[in-house]
Amino acid sequence: MSTTSPTTTTVNVSGMTCGHCVSAVSEELEALAGVEAVDVELNAGGISTVTITSTKELAPAEIGEAVAEAGYLVVANEA
Repeated sequence: MSTTSPTTTTVNVSGMTCGHCVSAVSEELEALAGVEAVDVELNAGGISTVTITSTKELAPAEIGEAVAEAGYLVVANEA
């Protein structure tokens, strides 16, 4: 029996303005293998925070492609 704990990945996404944006991004990310949950903290017109809970580590490129498929852009964390 494997007891791997879930991995949490947080990315910043620009361009999201409404609930439909949240749905589109969540749907694309949830389609990735191993993703269990997607939580979006919407900052309309600014940088939204997306937290992805998965059973395995996700490649940044994989996340970026899924977000781009929904029509948005992953941006770097601002220090």
